[in-house]
Amino acid sequence: MVAARIESLILKKGMKDALKRAENFSRAGADLILIHSKSKNPKEILEFAKKFKKSKFFKPMIAVPSSYSSIKEEQLRKAGFSIVIYANQLLRSSIKTVKNILYSILKNSRSHEIEKKIMPIKEILNIIP
Repeated sequence: MVAARIESLILKKGMKDALKRAENFSRAGADLILIHSKSKNPKEILEFAKKFKKSKFFKPMIAVPSSYSSIKEEQLRKAGFSIVIYANQLLRSSIKTVKNILYSILKNSRSHEIEKKIMPIKEILNIIP
């Protein structure tokens, strides 16, 4: 399965360029179209979906709502997106947690203060087969 990633909106090349690329990738055999946006507002992603769904080269779409995080999956599904990828939220949350834990260890010169905030070793060992 091949997903074609389109960066036209991020590069400010416009909707026309994004749609042209989506159709070209679709004609070339892409199975999915991943459209990207840096906008905090999902408006351009929804506009792209509305226009691309009318194309005779339409393929299932993928959304990556890192910037436009206020949109709900149901809205994306109704707009025609089949897949939603949360690309960096877990990484960003883990870095914040690690930073806070390290700060506490450095501040207190021990890990006692954070033990109730972290997963017990026994639970981790139960996850690992």
